[in-house]
Amino acid sequence: MVIYLTYAAIVSLFVDISPAIRFRAIGVNAAVIGAYFLLASRLGARPHAVWDVVRDWLPFALVLLCYREMGWFAPTEHTFELERSWIVWDRLLLNDWGARDVIESLGPLIPAYLEICYTLVYIFAPFAMAMIYIHGYRGEGSDRLLFIYLLGTLLSYALFPYFPSEPPRAVFPGEDVPRIDTVFRQFNWWILSGGGIHTSVFPSAHVSASFSAVFGMFLIMRRGRWAAWALTAVAVGIFWATIYGRYHYAVDSVAGLGVSLVALGVTLLVMRDQVQVEAPEPALAEAPD
Repeated sequence: MVIYLTYAAIVSLFVDISPAIRFRAIGVNAAVIGAYFLLASRLGARPHAVWDVVRDWLPFALVLLCYREMGWFAPTEHTFELERSWIVWDRLLLNDWGARDVIESLGPLIPAYLEICYTLVYIFAPFAMAMIYIHGYRGEGSDRLLFIYLLGTLLSYALFPYFPSEPPRAVFPGEDVPRIDTVFRQFNWWILSGGGIHTSVFPSAHVSASFSAVFGMFLIMRRGRWAAWALTAVAVGIFWATIYGRYHYAVDSVAGLGVSLVALGVTLLVMRDQVQVEAPEPALAEAPD
């Protein structure tokens, strides 16, 4: 997190934003980094007290700050060059290959499921952390989850300034849209109307964050694997919701999945001496006659 905040402050020096926004980005990030180290120095001496819980849960709030901050780097206007090249693949997938027809083949059932999954992204990682606590993996397990989740999420955010773009629902309004509307879709549009940013949609942080959390769960959980499989079903729903609901282009979602695979690879590399499958207990040898 500290590395990302430092990176964002440096990026603010080079992107085309006003001096006031640049000053805000540097000031906010410096304040957050300072507060984080102050908390660590004050509470770090209590290894089994407040700091352990704060360290596990505080990053989820800071991720929201990182997302909103990337919105400060939005360009004053978009050329839509990237979007015009990306929409070709969406139309091939949704129209020519019939992905929309398949999703809508059961009426509102699958579209509603996809929109619900898209909504659940906001509690996805906290739920994963709660499962880590419930099943007794707090400590090393929570560290692993945070490492891969933050890496997958913040790496997507870090790429936003290099791919300035707007979502298909904004660039191509009324085109390639779902033929079935649901209350869940209306709810998601309401959230995005006030909470979206206009910097970039590439790669999809929704996809990279959710799959990074899923990969982390499978690396950690030996008990309670039902939770990891349940989150997998939601993550797959998020992937398709981003495309079908016109929140992202297909290339955004594929790139988001790619970012999560990079996060998985780095996690396995960094923690290769720790991530091991628990071997079954050896059978007791029979005593000789």
